[in-house]
Amino acid sequence: MRGPLPGDETLAARWGRRALTIPGYLAMTVALWTLLPIVLPAALLVDALRRRPFPIARLVLFLAFYLGCESLGLVAAGTAWLASGSWAGAAPERYARWNHRLQGLWARLLLWGVRRIYDVELEVSGAGAIGRGPLLVFCRHASVGDTILPAVLISAQHDVRLRYVIKRELLWDPCLDVVGQRVPNVFVRRDSADSERELDAVRRLAEHLADDEGVLIFPEGTRFSPAKRERVLARLERAHDPGLVARARQLHHVLPPRLGGPLALLEASPEADVLFLAHVGFEGTASFRQLWRGALIGRRIRVAFWRAPATEIPRGREERVAWLYNQWSRLDAWIEAHRAETLPSAA
Repeated sequence: MRGPLPGDETLAARWGRRALTIPGYLAMTVALWTLLPIVLPAALLVDALRRRPFPIARLVLFLAFYLGCESLGLVAAGTAWLASGSWAGAAPERYARWNHRLQGLWARLLLWGVRRIYDVELEVSGAGAIGRGPLLVFCRHASVGDTILPAVLISAQHDVRLRYVIKRELLWDPCLDVVGQRVPNVFVRRDSADSERELDAVRRLAEHLADDEGVLIFPEGTRFSPAKRERVLARLERAHDPGLVARARQLHHVLPPRLGGPLALLEASPEADVLFLAHVGFEGTASFRQLWRGALIGRRIRVAFWRAPATEIPRGREERVAWLYNQWSRLDAWIEAHRAETLPSAA
């Protein structure tokens, strides 16, 4: 199944973007890999002089690895398009499954690279809660790195085909653009002037889910930071909802969930269980500068799952809001209990 055009995007806009990103990424891959024999020793020398655990060299290696994954992914996407006969309209369901598997393989490769290059440990608990669907997956968002966890831990390891609600800006990643629009995903405009149209697209994404399918959303809407938390609290105060503000102020490690997307999914798929994905360990690794300084080196990433059966999810809007905040409070408490365990033992 070929994904719809996101929002009001035209074919001309889609291919205009790809005319920049695909050649651009391929050119950056060739350039960096060609210069790697020069750049990497220089980075190692700088790190040695600074007596650091090679943060600059690791960053150079990871950028080369990431660009290599992007280029291989684009080649694989083109090969799948040719081999499947999709260009002739053949076997759309098989083509969709191929692209789901390609998406999972790409994510697994990236996670493997992160773990090897940055000496990252990964510990997972509660994976038995994943099981069969239909599922709605509500995931914490703290870093770019956490976006690949569901594709690996849920899709690749449990063969659950996830549909994603993700921000429109990620279309500038060519692999996500090409493969992500061959399968049902929604690339939303955050803070859109036409929020109802965005919510309608989210609702349609959750309709008619099979038992091997699910929809994933990051209810916070953006990566957590203390500054963003203060801005969200200020926005809630302007909305004049004292009860919601009081509950939001009790959350210290996550942003208060945006209600539009999660409630739209619950409305569209009332028979689906909700799977929560909590994680800790990516804090302070969201920016290029933090990676340059080696913030990710030696981290222990802890992940936990728990599942809320559809029969236990309230039906009324106010009750669902209270239920969602209760679950987010549980996530916040879990982070508080485990965040000290994620720092490198040699720190």
